[in-house]
Amino acid sequence: EMEAEELQRLLASMEKEHRNLLARVEAGEAELERLRKLEGDNVAQQDRSAQLEKEVAALREKIHHLDDMLKSQQRKVRQMIEQLQNSKTVIQAKDAAIQELKEKVSYLEAENLEMHDRIEHLIEQQVSRGGPSARARSKSEYVSR
Repeated sequence: EMEAEELQRLLASMEKEHRNLLARVEAGEAELERLRKLEGDNVAQQDRSAQLEKEVAALREKIHHLDDMLKSQQRKVRQMIEQLQNSKTVIQAKDAAIQELKEKVSYLEAENLEMHDRIEHLIEQQVSRGGPSARARSKSEYVSR
């Protein structure tokens, strides 16, 4: 009987230890699953991190390319502005030359009218002194000159 009680006590003890071990195994498996999930999340995070790094590198390259294009366009705009300013200067110089020529034309037209008036006056003086033949000759001479 003592042996049976001893065996029952050992059996109960073994069942208790068995339950404890099962609980520890379940806790260990749960911890292992949690770690695997964390590792899986970590792998997923590493994959996402690698993907984001690639995207960042691509975006930086695009930004660099756009910066280069922007600088090129700015150079072109500065050159166009410079050309425009040069063209304005040339146009202003030509406008000044045109204005000067217009003034010369006006002055020459005024001189021309004055000369015509003088010629007519001289012809009239010669006609009144010398007669019709002098008038025809003088007029043809002065007109040809």
